[in-house]
Amino acid sequence: MKVPCLSGRLVAGAALALLVLARSVLLSQPPRPFPAAEIPLALERLSVLGNALYIAAHPDDENTAMLAYLTHGRLMRTAYLSLTRGDGGQNLIGPEKGELVGVIRTQELLAARRIDGARQFFTRAVDFGYSKSPEETLAIWGKEEVLSDVVRVIRSFRPDIIVTRFPKTGEGGHGQHTASAILAEEAFAAAGDPKRFPEQITKEGLTPWRPKRVFWNVFRFRQEDPKPPKSLAVDLGAFNPYLGRAYSEIAGESRSMHKSQGFGAPERRGSILNYLSLTGGDEAEKDPLEGIDLSWKRVKGGAAVEEWITAARKAYRPEKPELVVPPLLKALGVLRALGPDPFVAEKREEIQEVIRAATGLWVEAIAASPTTYPAGEVAVAATVINRSGVGWILEAVEVDRQTAPGKGPALPQELSNNQPVKVEFVSRIPEDTEETHPYWLEEKAGKGLFKVTRKADLLEPENRPVLTARFTLRAGQEKLVFTSPVQYRFTDPVHGERYRLLEVVPKVSLLLEDPVILFPNPASKTVYVSVRANRAKVSGTVRLRVPEGFKVSEPRPFVFEKTGEEARLAFELTPPDAFAEGTMRAEAEVEGRVFSHGIVRIDHPHIPIQTLVPPAESKLVRFGIETRGRNAGYINGSGDGIPDALRQLGYRVTLLSDDDLLSDLSAFDVIIAGIRAYNTRPRLKSLQKRILEYVQKGGTFVAQYNTTADLVTEDLGPYPMKLSRDRVTLEEAPVKFVKEGHPLLSEPNVVTHSDFDGWVQERGLYFPGSWDDRYETVLSCSDPGEPGKEGGLLYARHGKGVFIYTGYAWFRQLPAGVPGAYRVFANLIAARGQK
Repeated sequence: MKVPCLSGRLVAGAALALLVLARSVLLSQPPRPFPAAEIPLALERLSVLGNALYIAAHPDDENTAMLAYLTHGRLMRTAYLSLTRGDGGQNLIGPEKGELVGVIRTQELLAARRIDGARQFFTRAVDFGYSKSPEETLAIWGKEEVLSDVVRVIRSFRPDIIVTRFPKTGEGGHGQHTASAILAEEAFAAAGDPKRFPEQITKEGLTPWRPKRVFWNVFRFRQEDPKPPKSLAVDLGAFNPYLGRAYSEIAGESRSMHKSQGFGAPERRGSILNYLSLTGGDEAEKDPLEGIDLSWKRVKGGAAVEEWITAARKAYRPEKPELVVPPLLKALGVLRALGPDPFVAEKREEIQEVIRAATGLWVEAIAASPTTYPAGEVAVAATVINRSGVGWILEAVEVDRQTAPGKGPALPQELSNNQPVKVEFVSRIPEDTEETHPYWLEEKAGKGLFKVTRKADLLEPENRPVLTARFTLRAGQEKLVFTSPVQYRFTDPVHGERYRLLEVVPKVSLLLEDPVILFPNPASKTVYVSVRANRAKVSGTVRLRVPEGFKVSEPRPFVFEKTGEEARLAFELTPPDAFAEGTMRAEAEVEGRVFSHGIVRIDHPHIPIQTLVPPAESKLVRFGIETRGRNAGYINGSGDGIPDALRQLGYRVTLLSDDDLLSDLSAFDVIIAGIRAYNTRPRLKSLQKRILEYVQKGGTFVAQYNTTADLVTEDLGPYPMKLSRDRVTLEEAPVKFVKEGHPLLSEPNVVTHSDFDGWVQERGLYFPGSWDDRYETVLSCSDPGEPGKEGGLLYARHGKGVFIYTGYAWFRQLPAGVPGAYRVFANLIAARGQK
């Protein structure tokens, strides 16, 4: 079998798409053979020709137990289509926000799929934040664009059944949830119609496909709830003796990969009934797969394949799993003679994986360095180990872009049991190779849709590897090609052996230390640019491109002898006298070429290291603002960028530990609780008394939003209040002043309605829904058609000090450099001295 190189040319067609997708969840780790104990289940799966597609809106929406059941219980080739990558969600494990959260959650989904066995798809839809209606969601996304992406997945993956997590009637709450069900049901019909999205057929090589039926995976919060009418029951708590686990146990481990969302889940045991309610397609009385031929009869000539698969099952012995190899090689020979068919391509891949597991075959391609650059060279060591008595003959080893034949033993060569064979290569990266960056972020996204120019990328959950190694082996008369992405291997002192894909980075990378630079007055600032050599012997100059009205000092030279050397270069930046904002870009000129990108790495132990190469840019804002007080204490919650934002204005910000809150707090002009502090800091329950004593003695305390779930205390303020799920999702929603002239709206900055222009993503979330009369309301806003919500900013005098609770999304606005948000927040900080 000739396996196409994933990093080479793009070939359209459903059969190739299936091959690519079969391996797509494995690109971030070496291709490991599954345990021999699972071979009997894998052999059973070879006889099942059927696909199931689960569809929802976000990472963590999927029912991982249902995916495990369909994959390992019904032996279906199963996939999850998440319409978004979760960019609008929160992050409980680090400082990443927005698009970076989407990168993390993409990898968390792939980590989950490696556990439950399903595959992963996405559309171009952006998670733009909470939406209250599917109409709003579909308008922002662009309904036809996202619908075309769902249809493309259906035509490529060819599911027999589709299961949605949410109904289209709105019980899912979030508008994006409901929209996912609407799109799923419309795509169910459209995918089989050649008149819908015909370019997928004429240009992308796909064919129309109509699944048999579509179900809603009915919500059922208690097992004692009655069975929904006209639904089919499946037991997701059933025990699988091949795996030694129930599907719900697998699901707990899989779902716990969503660590950035704090979704660690139990591995439940015992019967757990779920119900599937038909929403489209053919009726089914007892079984969701009723009436679907899942045998080799679906493929002309497939009966002969089944005969050899049956022979392999009979030959299997747990102490000598390699006995299944001869009949499986015969099955491959039969497949080779069959005509083109997606099932043939998929089963060929599955048979190879069973053979790999049965022989303990290990293939890997390890780069000498984790990074390279366009026109650079990288050394690669390709290794193969046969850990069985099968007489594998290694006929060839190749690596993409190799400059010469590999150095190693003469080939062909028989592979002795458990004796590694290594072949070393040098590959040259073409000059026009793009730097490593998630393909969906290569162009600036719109509000509702990522811009992806290469349609074939849309069937991949992540980037293709830069280089791929191919190992051609022969057993008997059959030749098999196994592939491995070129990776870098290292040992972490805590987490042990880790892998990361080879990355392409610029020859020179730049870092502007502050993504937003504020100028509250006309004084100049020193800004720093870090420049790093990603190759040896590189020199040039760095300059700053600034918006009109700003002035910057002259370019600075640099000279580096070794890879990895860095320099921190200072520039004087002077703003104009009047209000101005724009984007500043750092550029390095080297050998007549301009480089203007940085390197961002995301490193969390539960996912592979992710690398992005974004533009080296900062937002510049010159605006008028007055501040009072200088010393601010900050109680971090789930993490936000407000401390750094306040430092831009000259505040001295101290991050406070739980123990710090037991010390003397009188030196602080204000103490601010970060987002979700009362969800994530358990000791705040006992420390709340200390905080309120600080207020009573004359301090100012500003508490930002918390969610209603998992509050460590209900006593958030000096007087009773109760949080709700009230939120205002439209960032342009008009804001009304409940009390004109209120100190928070007048000192030290006179707040106007223009201060609420230019906000991003949302106005606020989890506003208090009820509160004691001793709180004063200051602002009111609402989404269209809803009554005004006044709980977003509550103000109360307590003793000599001031307590403020605010659900407005300052954590989004300040890091985004929204000038009006800074002016209002400065007033909150100055509340103690207001009249």
